[in-house]
Amino acid sequence: AADKAALLKRVEETIAAHDILRVKGFADVKGSSARLLVQAVGPRLNSYFDRPWKASERRATELVVIGGKHMDRDAIAAMLRG
Repeated sequence: AADKAALLKRVEETIAAHDILRVKGFADVKGSSARLLVQAVGPRLNSYFDRPWKASERRATELVVIGGKHMDRDAIAAMLRG
């Protein structure tokens, strides 16, 4: 993610637009040496930098999205990517 605020805004907008119950995971934010932990339950979103990335870890943004039946996975992924 190029920008923490922009990423979190996309997460909020995606939750509002789809039947999403929960989002959780980590994000690689440009310019930060630490992982951004992202957790959302319904519209409540929490995030913080939890620890530095380990040398053995692949720096990537990986979010798990949990929702109701018949979620449009492609549309959700596109919204989260921006």
